[in-house]
Amino acid sequence: MVSSFRVSELQVLLGFAGRNKSGRKHELLLRALHLLKSDCSPAVQIKIKELYRRRYPRTFESLTELSNIKSYFQTEDRSAVVSPDLSFGASPSDLVHPHLVTCDSPVFHDSKPRMNMQQPSPLMPPVHPDVQMKPLPFYDVLDVLIKPSSLGPSTVQRFHQEKYFIFALTPQQVREVCISRDFLPGGRRDYMVQIQLRFCLSETSCPQEDNYPNSLCIKVNGKLFPLPGYAPPPKNGVEQKRPGRPLNITSLVRLSSAVPNQISVTWAPEIGKTYSMSVYLVRQLTSPLLLQRLRMKGIRNPDHSRALIKEKLTADPDSEIATTSLRVSLICPLGKMRLTVPCRAVTCSHLQCFDAALYLQMNEKKPTWICPVCDKKATYESLIIDGLFMEILNDCTDVDEIKFQEDGTWCPMRPKKEALKVSSPCIPKIELVLKEYRSLVPHTEPSSTKKADVIDLTLESSSDDEAEPDLPLKKRCVYMSKPEEIHSKGVLTYQPSTVRVPNVQALDASYLTSPIADYVPFHHSTLSTIPTDMQRMNTGLL
Repeated sequence: MVSSFRVSELQVLLGFAGRNKSGRKHELLLRALHLLKSDCSPAVQIKIKELYRRRYPRTFESLTELSNIKSYFQTEDRSAVVSPDLSFGASPSDLVHPHLVTCDSPVFHDSKPRMNMQQPSPLMPPVHPDVQMKPLPFYDVLDVLIKPSSLGPSTVQRFHQEKYFIFALTPQQVREVCISRDFLPGGRRDYMVQIQLRFCLSETSCPQEDNYPNSLCIKVNGKLFPLPGYAPPPKNGVEQKRPGRPLNITSLVRLSSAVPNQISVTWAPEIGKTYSMSVYLVRQLTSPLLLQRLRMKGIRNPDHSRALIKEKLTADPDSEIATTSLRVSLICPLGKMRLTVPCRAVTCSHLQCFDAALYLQMNEKKPTWICPVCDKKATYESLIIDGLFMEILNDCTDVDEIKFQEDGTWCPMRPKKEALKVSSPCIPKIELVLKEYRSLVPHTEPSSTKKADVIDLTLESSSDDEAEPDLPLKKRCVYMSKPEEIHSKGVLTYQPSTVRVPNVQALDASYLTSPIADYVPFHHSTLSTIPTDMQRMNTGLL
């Protein structure tokens, strides 16, 4: 196998083993052959098989072909001359007589007549540790395509390691995936039945959560799969890591039962940590379906909550402070709305509930499964519907807060209704204005039979800057009919539709001590200078 490698493959093999990979092909081949004799570790054997399988994707079909390759190895090795720079500590007899090599190489094992080449053993026997992945609430596992396989580090220290996995789909599985396909805007495709890739630590003590190895790189059928972004570090100096979550590789998988699929995983090994990889066929679920399943689990007996209330409100003899009542809100801390399906986790010690529908919708977008009340883990399996809160919500529809007593009973907390006090800040002002109005009326006419409406001219005196421009002089007129002159003698009449006096100060009542009829007009009328005959002629023309 090694003698058939090209320069690039020889360099990969020597780099994998940590040897010098510079030089011509003849030198590289000598180093690779010496590597087989001096370091026949299983990792090197697997790497040789892997490189050979990449170039020749078929196995030996007959023993004759294998013997020909072996004879070619011996011929090349006998004619090889040891370079002076290869100081590996091997004797020349080892290089001249390769048949004396006792390393456990698969090539030389296969050359023995007792080996049955009709049923070749698998080239890379997968290691399946007894690892269990934590179940995901929003996915139902339909089938296991690749069992949890270990990504064990090799004996040779390298910065990166690579491993290949192959799986095939059955016609029924291909049909289920294709039926669940949904086309989204922009040419994207979404599948309800998905092919899911998961990574975790190889720990068998308990079910493991999703966890990625360092410097992870995934290729599905030769195409690079994009990984989720890095999460912000919890504190300075801590290395950033990707948040562990399942990977949906359906879009890169060949949906055919005739063609297998290949997954290439490259990672950086860590001291003391070993990871596992697995592939599943799953069906994606929605939050309404999970809510329906939660209801089917049943409602928890209200007596459990009453016992918890009595336990919390029981007086501690060693404590000087005793709690006699407990207030609980009926508003969900997530949506700030009234609870509809009150639930909490059995691992929580508080009585406050949150709405199950909102909690499932929140985790459908970003699965955190953290209780919104105490910030502790609240997985889907630990959620329960509180029967006591269901009774309270059905009995009290107009309150948002209740209070529990020591004996487990409860009472609604209604806000105290305060007496409505009608405030009238404008009443004193109105009274003041009325007084001003009354002061404008002359006291010399007590026998007046009709009271005239009086309007204060100071209403617009405070808005000098905001007053509109003055109207033309033609609209500034005061019209008083003769009947009104008789009854409103001594009173100023204001018509807002025709008169606008913006800049007039308050009129003092002392200015109206005598009737208006006693005042002599300041400006003489223009008609008074015209003879009476001329006035009649003017009237006749009109």
